[in-house]
Amino acid sequence: MEMLNLSDKISVPSRSSMSLNRVNGDLTLGRGAIVNGTEPGAKVEVNGRVHCEGDNKFQCSLKAEQFNAEGDVTIHGDLEISGTVEVEDGRLEVYGKMIADTVNIDEALHVSKDLQATEVDVGGAIKVDENAKIKKVDVGGSLKVRGELESENIDVGGSVSAESKVDVEVLHVGGSATVAGGKIQEIDVGGSFESRDSLEFERIDVGGTVRLSGKSKGGKIEVGGLLKVDGDLVFEEIDVGGTVEITGSGEGEEVDVGGKVEIGGALKLSGDLDVGGKVKVEDQLSADNIDIGGVLHAKKAVAENRVDVGGSITTSEGVHARFAEIGKHGKVHGPIRAERVIIGKDADVEDVYGKDVVLRSGTYAENVYGENITVESHCHIRGEVQYTDELRMNENVTLAKKPQKVDTLPT
Repeated sequence: MEMLNLSDKISVPSRSSMSLNRVNGDLTLGRGAIVNGTEPGAKVEVNGRVHCEGDNKFQCSLKAEQFNAEGDVTIHGDLEISGTVEVEDGRLEVYGKMIADTVNIDEALHVSKDLQATEVDVGGAIKVDENAKIKKVDVGGSLKVRGELESENIDVGGSVSAESKVDVEVLHVGGSATVAGGKIQEIDVGGSFESRDSLEFERIDVGGTVRLSGKSKGGKIEVGGLLKVDGDLVFEEIDVGGTVEITGSGEGEEVDVGGKVEIGGALKLSGDLDVGGKVKVEDQLSADNIDIGGVLHAKKAVAENRVDVGGSITTSEGVHARFAEIGKHGKVHGPIRAERVIIGKDADVEDVYGKDVVLRSGTYAENVYGENITVESHCHIRGEVQYTDELRMNENVTLAKKPQKVDTLPT
């Protein structure tokens, strides 16, 4: 049956079908009822509320003021609702684009084209095959968007997958999130977060693993486990409990890592580098203070103030600092240049240059050059010792050459 420009509310009986054009009132569908348009691809316009008792189909596009259902509903076209969409104990599938103000669905929402809404709250899963622009999203299970995703606030209990660029202010995910780059101001993820292209961000707080790609730029990063960047990273602070791996270069203010740091290019910090384990930088490492509990490998290590390494240092162009201290039993390959240098007990170093140089007992060194040099007992100097002001040397020191007081030290 075909009905045009109806003035009263319409009811479609259960397990029946009706062809409609316009309803100037409310539209009710019994369970299993089907609504058709008056012609293929037509839109049914309802100047009121649409109520579905469940297992309903619209073989057309639908436009209405309100929409609610008590079970599954499928719309083979576009859905445009100026007010609220509400589905209890069911799912909504839209094989076109969907526009609404507020959406509340108990189970799942699937939109084949674009989704645009102010607020969307779904208990199970949301899947959008094209673009999604939603001011606020709250999903108990998963959110998957194949196109671009734009939102002010996303809160998902399970997982998020965005296969194109994102523009999000706050992303809160209990499990895992994967995006294709873009902008996210605040990222709070309980498990893992991955951006497969360049990302701009203000804060990342992730309990497990973070993976970034391209040229990413942002603020503070807190990760419980692993931070891995396939590319370059510009940041303010990095605080990682486990490991930081950057294949390109890193530039920021401070880095605090419990485990190890590996940088494929250079690492430039305006503040401090504090690492409990190992640091490997293929190019130059520069920071205000460098404090490493274990091992440092770098082409060159430069500190505005202090370098303090508990284990070993290997550089090709040396360590440069205002103050450098090598821990007990430490090993250094490459020169050390600082205003004040302290070599710990039983350490083994190569060339040392400084204003004030102290070699603790049992130290092995190649050449030592300084204004004031102190050599404690049982030290072994394999090369030469040159000083300009004062040399203090304890007993049982082994020297390859007699120390020389000079006017000018080598550089």
